[in-house]
Amino acid sequence: MSINKNQKLTFFLPDFESELKIPFIPDGVSAGFPSPAADFMETNIDLNAALSENPLATFYIRVNGNSMIDAGINDKDVLVVDRSLEPQNNKIAICCIDGEFTVKRIQVETDCLYLMPENSNYQPIKVTEENELIIWGIVTYVIKKM
Repeated sequence: MSINKNQKLTFFLPDFESELKIPFIPDGVSAGFPSPAADFMETNIDLNAALSENPLATFYIRVNGNSMIDAGINDKDVLVVDRSLEPQNNKIAICCIDGEFTVKRIQVETDCLYLMPENSNYQPIKVTEENELIIWGIVTYVIKKM
């Protein structure tokens, strides 16, 4: 089994007490043909509320490493993680395996569980009875700087 020892995750809790009001245009922006501006209609958005379906079970975590780049998760991205969601096949999860944190895709096979990287430079982690595995939560959003 190989775990990227250089991959570090930093945990953050959402700040639901924030009074910061960020302008929000709810109609979205066209990624195809331009659409009318709807008089620049503007409201506010609370990203903690918008990204947290289960606020008491949600946390943010910063990624350090590139084992998930083919899933759109890059170094320094911030993941929104929901601890209330059940781990399922093909979901991306924050896992603690043998005391090491990692973000990987869960792959369930007949008699085996794998933690799958999304980068061909990394090997899957086969979880055996000898491993201690804790799935901390399921990734629901990726926040990235462009």
